[in-house]
Order: sequence, then C-alpha cells, then structure tokens
Amino acid sequence: MPKIQINGVNLHYTDEGAGTETILFAHSLLWSGQMFEAQIDAFKDRYRCIAFDFRGHGQSEITQDGYDMDTLYRDAAALIEALGCAPCHFVGLSLGGFIGMRLAARRPELLRSLTLLGTSVDPEPAENVPRYSRLNFVARWFGLRFVATPVMQIMFGQTFLTDPNRVAQRETWRKRLIANNRIGITRAVKGVMDRQGVYDEISKITTPTLIMVGEEDVATVPAKAERIQTRIIGSRLVKIPRAGHSSTIEEPEAVNTAIKSFISSL
Repeated sequence: MPKIQINGVNLHYTDEGAGTETILFAHSLLWSGQMFEAQIDAFKDRYRCIAFDFRGHGQSEITQDGYDMDTLYRDAAALIEALGCAPCHFVGLSLGGFIGMRLAARRPELLRSLTLLGTSVDPEPAENVPRYSRLNFVARWFGLRFVATPVMQIMFGQTFLTDPNRVAQRETWRKRLIANNRIGITRAVKGVMDRQGVYDEISKITTPTLIMVGEEDVATVPAKAERIQTRIIGSRLVKIPRAGHSSTIEEPEAVNTAIKSFISSL
C-alpha cells in the first residue's frame, strides 16, 4: 500500500480507478479509509478514487503532535497537491467533514465539490467532553477493547447494531476499532475534542455542497447538519434512514445514490 510524506509525516493512502475527475475520501475519527470501501467499489469505474488515513489512524504514521484541525487541514491540502488531483470531489465524514469545510473555505481552488457526512461546524458540545475524556483515558492506558462497546453505540445507529443479519459485519468493525494504535487514536480524540468551531467561516464556501446525516446519528445529530445547510448558500441536505454516524458502512447504497446524483448534477 502506498505512503506519501506530507508535512514531514508518512500518510497511507489507496488510489484506485481512473477518470478525468477524482473523488477524495476523508474518514471519521477512530476509523480509516476502509470505511469508504463500498463507495470506492461503486465509483472507481468512472472516477479516480483516493482514500487516505489521517495521522494516528490506520496505516499512517503515529506522530507526537499535529492532531489539531488546522494541522490536519494543511495535511489534506498538501496531499491533494502532491497527488495532483485538484480540483477534486471531497467526501468527508465527521472528522473528514471538519477538514473538508476548512478546505472549501480556505482553499476553494482545490475542490470541485464538497460532500459532508455526519459532521458539525461547532466545538465539541461541553456535555460530551467528560464522558469522551473518560473513554479516552481508559483506551489510552488499558486498551480499546475496554471501550469498544460504548464506542460502537456512538459510532453506529440502532438499526445496524440490532440487525441479526449483520452480526459478522459488526464484529469486523469492532475488531478494526480495537486494532487501532491506542497512542495515535487517543491523541486524535483529544484533537477532535479540543477543536475550534468554524460556523462563522463556512459562509465563505461557494463550492457546491451536499450535506448528509444518518437519521439515527447520536454523535452528530441531524440538527447539526441542518445548521450547516443554513450557513452554506445553495447546499443540499439528505437524511439517510436507518443510518447512524457511520452511514457509509451502515447504508452504503443510499449514500452512493446521493453522491452519484449530486456529482452528476454539477
């Protein structure tokens, strides 16, 4: 699997498909580019599809620092330039969405379109911080297997978590969660919890924007998607039934249909 040095950090990425346009996928906290497997399979016959792992995640380097949103934004901008894929269709879920909004507001020439899934323009809600801090402490010092159950409840909706036909899929993602490097992941979690809001900044966005949210998302509830839509002129909002925070995994066909319709309309 290829790696590229960006801002002094080795980032892992996958590069599949071919086409005159590129879709760049940016994952959520705790996962990796693997969460877009179904999207890449659906689009690689018509587009170049790139998915990368943020520092501290997946197969990318574990760094001492640099997990704040501004550094990750600079990593993503440099990656787009280094891989020669601008302007690209940027698809960001949660953490990926935090970065996508910063790119669209600050470096619009890098993007052809912006798709945001399960994300927010605001700082982490104060009521979440004590619980997330406790989970992060346990994960850092004892391992992610000890927090896997409550974290799965945050990252997925109840339809996915209770479907008897998806036991094997749930186990796959539980294993992927536990396999994270606990140092890199807990540093990344701290970066997300400490993030600054960009509500005032996103009114600058003129890039065509699609906003999606799972109707069962408890990490970034649908009201947060609605708040983004009111701030980005001309943006579209799609709510995904039966999906929680990880909609690309939970309801891949609905997500793929929405992205295809959006990109095709540009």
